[in-house]
Amino acid sequence: MNYRHQFHAGNFADVVKHALLVALVRALQRKDKGCLLLDTHAGRGRYDLAAAAAGDSLARRPEWPDGLGRLAEDAAGGELLADYLGLVREFDRGQGNLAAEPRFYPGSPGLLRALLRPVDRLVLVERHPAECAALRAFAAGWPRTEVREGDGYALLRALLPPPERRGLILLDPPFEAPEEFAWLAAAVGEGLRRFPTGVFAAWYPLTQRARVDEFLHAVSTLGPPPCLTAELTVAGESAGLKLRGCGLLVLNPPWGFAQVAQSLLDLLVPRLAQAPGGEGRLTWLVPDR
Repeated sequence: MNYRHQFHAGNFADVVKHALLVALVRALQRKDKGCLLLDTHAGRGRYDLAAAAAGDSLARRPEWPDGLGRLAEDAAGGELLADYLGLVREFDRGQGNLAAEPRFYPGSPGLLRALLRPVDRLVLVERHPAECAALRAFAAGWPRTEVREGDGYALLRALLPPPERRGLILLDPPFEAPEEFAWLAAAVGEGLRRFPTGVFAAWYPLTQRARVDEFLHAVSTLGPPPCLTAELTVAGESAGLKLRGCGLLVLNPPWGFAQVAQSLLDLLVPRLAQAPGGEGRLTWLVPDR
């Protein structure tokens, strides 16, 4: 699978990932002490939904209407969705869009920047030179923020453990290579060895259940701390969709996050479903003690 951020910005997978990410950061920030927010595969951090729909050379069917577009006018999602949507709308307006239809989407760097407190620190890593250059331009002038060009997996060794002794590490790779699940499991293991009390959040696509189960089994053999998966599918297996859903593996979830995550999944499933069989499921791989 080739999951390039710019072509899928604002789609259902972004909505699920980023709504959960906002809730995760909020849970971590219930404590006053500062923390590191580390995004290992940050991308360019700002996406023009109109340009993404145009593709590299040929027009593409935009994906955001089946994701962000289904929530943009949602007034019944409650506080949980309102938090995420409010940050997205504020970013869109800040980029100059005054139209009712969304135009600019922040990606995880923009959302993490909006959530950054004076006691927190943000590190954004991107390996592709052009994407990293765009990210540097986007993040220029941000306080307490560092942008690094390089392999986000490899840089875990240099960045962990953080001096703050608290932190959230978002691993959101593009899944451009067949080995990505193996690399992701190895990175989780390396991260835990260096920072066993850190909160790790790893995003993954739901395309082939067997590969996901193999990945989760590999993580379970690490002897991990309490960890859970929050998964959402927009259709059943018979729907024939290439990307049927996505999940977020969270290790060391902060207190209360599991309940919030399940509530978010319950809200998002009926709003994002594209065919019968869509569901949201939270599963503890290692129960909280």
